[in-house]
Amino acid sequence: MSGKVLTIAGPTASGKTRLAVELAQRFGGEVVSCDSMQIYRQMDIGTAKPTVEEMGGVPHHMLDVAEPEENYSAARYVEQASACVDEILARGKLPIVAGGTGLYRDALLAGRTFAAFSGRYRNELQCRAAQGELPRLYEELRRVDPARAEKLHPADEKRILRALEVWYETGKTITEHDEESRRQPPRYDAVSIGLAFARREDMWERIDRRVDEMMAAGLADEVRALLDRGVPPACTAMQAIGYKEMAAALREGRSPEEAAEEIKLRSRQYAKRQLTWFRRDPSIHWFFWENTPDFEKALAFSTHILEEFGL
Repeated sequence: MSGKVLTIAGPTASGKTRLAVELAQRFGGEVVSCDSMQIYRQMDIGTAKPTVEEMGGVPHHMLDVAEPEENYSAARYVEQASACVDEILARGKLPIVAGGTGLYRDALLAGRTFAAFSGRYRNELQCRAAQGELPRLYEELRRVDPARAEKLHPADEKRILRALEVWYETGKTITEHDEESRRQPPRYDAVSIGLAFARREDMWERIDRRVDEMMAAGLADEVRALLDRGVPPACTAMQAIGYKEMAAALREGRSPEEAAEEIKLRSRQYAKRQLTWFRRDPSIHWFFWENTPDFEKALAFSTHILEEFGL
């Protein structure tokens, strides 16, 4: 199903959720979260999941769709989120895909499909890596897919194993799969707005303030409750920024305040990576905050873009 879709992208703490809600209220839209950690239940504070009040009466989709113990994937996100987008379009509403997970956003808009693998090779590759064979596996990847190997750090176990798994399962390299995906027409007719700060110092201040708010809201207790429930510290959900650092501090007897400082640092680093990812997309219309967010100006800017888009 084709249809017009709005996406709102940008780094963490840049105001994506609020702008999405205000545009949804103005244009009759519904929000589809594009955040790889807000999908998990019982992970609210550390993911900055919008509250009922912040949702402003606007329907939100793709929140709380998985348990923290589950290994969620981009493939599953595309399957579930595209069903949400299609259903919103079928009701004559505007889907607003808002969030900072660039991989999920790109895969959703492109309609990218992911092969369902048996797991046979994955288990074998994981065992080899656990036995200290990661350097040998990296060299193997260099032989079969030098283009992908060139992009990866030799210690990037997750992506090295994934690339080799694709090769063993399909007989094609992950580079070939990516090229085939790029040749396919996009699934949706999308217009994209990006939010960022004109000055890096203002972004850092905004991130620090958000972490302080998370701490005051009970982030340490939220992480403690997940660990007490038996959620494995090594699972995907607990690798999220905020949860990983706090869980380590609790296990090691360090103070939550010490963990908060590390969370601020990791969040700043993540924001830089997000900006690098999104800036590769020339179709994004960027709005830069000056000092503090001015949502009235951002709403006017976005409204102009959407009207030009035919909405």
